[in-house]
Amino acid sequence: MWLRRIGYFMGIMIGSLITALGVSAFLVPNKIAAGGASGVATILYHLFSWQPGIILLCINIPLLIISGFLVSWRFSLNSVLGSMATSLFVVYLGTMPALTTDPLLATLFGGIVTGIGVGLVFRSGGSTGGTDLLARIITKYTPLSLSQAFIIIDSIIVGAAGFIFAPEYIMYALIGMYVCAKVVDIVQEGFSNTKQVMIISDHIESITASIFEHLERGVTQLYTRGGYTQADRLSALVIIRRNELSTIKHLVKNIDPNAFMIVSDVNRVLGEGFQKNEGADH
Repeated sequence: MWLRRIGYFMGIMIGSLITALGVSAFLVPNKIAAGGASGVATILYHLFSWQPGIILLCINIPLLIISGFLVSWRFSLNSVLGSMATSLFVVYLGTMPALTTDPLLATLFGGIVTGIGVGLVFRSGGSTGGTDLLARIITKYTPLSLSQAFIIIDSIIVGAAGFIFAPEYIMYALIGMYVCAKVVDIVQEGFSNTKQVMIISDHIESITASIFEHLERGVTQLYTRGGYTQADRLSALVIIRRNELSTIKHLVKNIDPNAFMIVSDVNRVLGEGFQKNEGADH
């Protein structure tokens, strides 16, 4: 238990440092206000030369207190470590020179680096605070969903950056937000290396036996009914690795060339033959 808590603490701290690196070395120096509190810090830094880390502290501390009173002290306390650590790391890295002055490179690498950092913080049960706190306050007192609140907040920040700097910075910011969001998903869920295959055929028993023999994969058989024919039949559901897809297609085609197959990505598979189940993420 203590080792796990230490692991979560280290994950939040390392993630906060990486997030601060992305903000300080890529986004802020190049006027990329890709939403969130860091976007506000970017705008104010270039308008008034205010230290971005101090701005983040000035944003996060009041929001942590307000969200504690209005939303939940438990949620607010869970956000303290990540938000404070990120702010302080940005203060520490405030004098760091920009690693590039190319706005497109800054957008892409800023999105990647901050995405890795935020993903680690989220995966360790923390939060980087900022607009995350504000969005939860808004959803508590309005009919807006959390995603709608994020869209509204980020749109205001990105729009302000485009108005203050130049319209093209809106496009850079949107690219950065998209890249960051995708990287956060990858860090939390991993790359999709597994596929889910649904097989509908009149020869499911033979197909199942062939999969057992050649792939040694478990197969779940399901009773399904055709919406048009109203005919009941067995279908098969199997989880495979990406490099096994060609093999299973070949096996099914040899047994039933008319079989219907549905192939989809699976973000994570826990259990025998795949990733070890080490307990729920926090």
